[in-house]
Amino acid sequence: MSKNPKNEQVIVYRQMLLSKKEAALAGLGAKAKALTDSHRICEEDQAQYSLEEAVSLRLNGLEYTQLRQIQEALDRLQLGEFGICLSCEQPIPGKRLQAVPWAKYCVSCQQKAGDEGPRSEY
Repeated sequence: MSKNPKNEQVIVYRQMLLSKKEAALAGLGAKAKALTDSHRICEEDQAQYSLEEAVSLRLNGLEYTQLRQIQEALDRLQLGEFGICLSCEQPIPGKRLQAVPWAKYCVSCQQKAGDEGPRSEY
Protein backbone atom coordinates (compact mmCIF):
# COMPACT_ATOMS: atom_id res chain seq x y z
CA MET A 1 0.00 0.00 0.00
CA SER A 2 1.62 3.28 -1.11
CA LYS A 3 1.13 6.54 0.70
CA ASN A 4 -0.74 9.40 -0.92
CA PRO A 5 1.86 12.06 -1.88
CA LYS A 6 -0.71 14.80 -1.32
CA ASN A 7 -1.28 13.63 2.29
CA GLU A 8 2.47 13.56 2.85
CA GLN A 9 2.75 17.11 1.52
CA VAL A 10 -0.07 18.25 3.85
CA ILE A 11 1.86 16.79 6.78
CA VAL A 12 5.02 18.63 5.68
CA TYR A 13 3.16 21.96 5.38
CA ARG A 14 1.43 21.41 8.73
CA GLN A 15 4.82 20.82 10.40
CA MET A 16 6.29 23.92 8.72
CA LEU A 17 3.36 26.04 9.89
CA LEU A 18 3.44 24.64 13.42
CA SER A 19 7.17 25.31 13.63
CA LYS A 20 6.69 28.90 12.42
CA LYS A 21 3.81 29.32 14.88
CA GLU A 22 5.96 28.11 17.76
CA ALA A 23 8.76 30.50 16.78
CA ALA A 24 6.33 33.44 16.51
CA LEU A 25 4.82 32.64 19.91
CA ALA A 26 8.28 32.41 21.46
CA GLY A 27 9.21 35.76 19.90
CA LEU A 28 6.04 37.36 21.21
CA GLY A 29 6.68 35.97 24.67
CA ALA A 30 10.25 37.27 24.78
CA LYS A 31 9.21 40.72 23.57
CA ALA A 32 6.32 40.88 26.03
CA LYS A 33 8.64 39.96 28.90
CA ALA A 34 11.14 42.64 27.85
CA LEU A 35 8.38 45.25 27.66
CA THR A 36 6.97 44.39 31.08
CA ASP A 37 10.32 44.45 32.85
CA SER A 38 10.02 47.82 34.48
CA HIS A 39 12.94 49.51 36.09
CA ARG A 40 13.93 53.07 36.77
CA ILE A 41 15.72 54.78 33.94
CA CYS A 42 17.76 57.92 34.34
CA GLU A 43 16.57 60.91 32.35
CA GLU A 44 19.55 60.78 29.96
CA ASP A 45 18.65 57.22 28.91
CA GLN A 46 14.91 57.80 28.57
CA ALA A 47 15.01 58.71 24.85
CA GLN A 48 16.98 55.58 23.95
CA TYR A 49 14.66 53.44 26.06
CA SER A 50 11.59 54.99 24.41
CA LEU A 51 12.99 54.29 20.96
CA GLU A 52 13.78 50.68 21.85
CA GLU A 53 10.29 50.27 23.30
CA ALA A 54 8.68 51.67 20.13
CA VAL A 55 10.74 49.35 17.92
CA SER A 56 9.89 46.39 20.13
CA LEU A 57 6.17 47.19 20.00
CA ARG A 58 6.31 47.45 16.19
CA LEU A 59 8.11 44.10 15.95
CA ASN A 60 5.56 42.65 18.34
CA GLY A 61 2.78 43.81 16.00
CA LEU A 62 4.51 42.21 13.02
CA GLU A 63 4.94 38.94 14.93
CA TYR A 64 1.26 39.00 15.86
CA THR A 65 0.26 39.59 12.21
CA GLN A 66 2.44 36.68 11.10
CA LEU A 67 1.00 34.50 13.86
CA ARG A 68 -2.53 35.34 12.70
CA GLN A 69 -1.61 34.50 9.08
CA ILE A 70 -0.08 31.20 10.18
CA GLN A 71 -3.21 30.29 12.13
CA GLU A 72 -5.38 31.16 9.13
CA ALA A 73 -3.21 28.85 6.97
CA LEU A 74 -3.59 26.05 9.54
CA ASP A 75 -7.36 26.60 9.42
CA ARG A 76 -7.32 26.39 5.60
CA LEU A 77 -5.27 23.21 5.88
CA GLN A 78 -7.88 21.71 8.20
CA LEU A 79 -10.68 22.69 5.80
CA GLY A 80 -8.86 21.26 2.78
CA GLU A 81 -8.49 24.74 1.24
CA PHE A 82 -4.76 25.16 1.81
CA GLY A 83 -2.64 25.93 -1.24
CA ILE A 84 -5.53 27.39 -3.23
CA CYS A 85 -5.37 31.09 -4.13
CA LEU A 86 -8.16 33.00 -2.39
CA SER A 87 -8.48 35.28 -5.42
CA CYS A 88 -8.29 33.14 -8.59
CA GLU A 89 -8.87 29.77 -6.86
CA GLN A 90 -5.91 28.21 -8.71
CA PRO A 91 -3.28 26.12 -6.90
CA ILE A 92 -0.48 28.12 -5.31
CA PRO A 93 2.85 26.76 -6.61
CA GLY A 94 4.79 24.56 -4.20
CA LYS A 95 7.87 26.81 -4.39
CA ARG A 96 5.78 29.73 -3.09
CA LEU A 97 4.35 27.62 -0.28
CA GLN A 98 7.84 26.43 0.65
CA ALA A 99 8.98 30.05 0.92
CA VAL A 100 5.80 31.45 2.51
CA PRO A 101 3.72 28.54 3.85
CA TRP A 102 0.96 30.88 5.02
CA ALA A 103 0.53 32.39 1.51
CA LYS A 104 -3.09 33.18 0.64
CA TYR A 105 -2.51 34.17 -2.96
CA CYS A 106 -0.53 32.97 -5.95
CA VAL A 107 2.27 35.29 -7.06
CA SER A 108 0.19 36.85 -9.84
CA CYS A 109 -2.75 37.71 -7.57
CA GLN A 110 -0.41 38.93 -4.82
CA GLN A 111 1.25 41.28 -7.31
CA LYS A 112 -2.15 42.60 -8.40
CA ALA A 113 -3.10 43.16 -4.75
CA GLY A 114 0.25 44.89 -4.20
CA ASP A 115 -0.44 47.24 -7.10
CA GLU A 116 -3.70 48.31 -5.46
CA GLY A 117 -2.27 49.20 -2.05
CA PRO A 118 0.30 48.45 0.64
CA ARG A 119 1.46 44.88 0.88
CA SER A 120 0.26 43.61 4.23
CA GLU A 121 -0.82 40.08 3.38
CA TYR A 122 1.03 37.23 1.74
